[in-house]
Amino acid sequence: MHYAVLVCFAVLASACTKETTEAPMVPEAQNMIDIEGELLSVVNDHRVTLGLSALDYSAVAYEYANQHNDYMISKGSLSHDNFSSRASKISSEESAEYVAENVAKDYNNATEAFQGWLVSSSHKSTMEGEFTHTAVSVKKNNAGKFYFTQIFFR
Repeated sequence: MHYAVLVCFAVLASACTKETTEAPMVPEAQNMIDIEGELLSVVNDHRVTLGLSALDYSAVAYEYANQHNDYMISKGSLSHDNFSSRASKISSEESAEYVAENVAKDYNNATEAFQGWLVSSSHKSTMEGEFTHTAVSVKKNNAGKFYFTQIFFR
């Protein structure tokens, strides 16, 4: 009898334990992912209200957007430096015929970055352009300031 109770206890105890090989999401990293997703949604919602198609997410564009944010943070300034190289690599990897990007810094959230792009005619035309794919990267520098890169392609 005691053996059966012990077996049931062992089964129940192990059934309540959830092991995972994934590292827990750091709250700061989760915050960046949330802002990226929000900015992607805001841009897509804006496009849809204009009768344009929503853009599909591209992991390749995300990789290059992340790299560019790292570069801008290391330089301490906003730039489109090396855009031709990024565009060429994306074109090669995704068979893209046209690539563009928007960058921003020092906004506190996705809505502010979107509004900043919306009041700039060149950034607005990029968001509203004939693209099919996009990705947004958001990163913070050591001072806690946000950097944003959104890459678009078709």
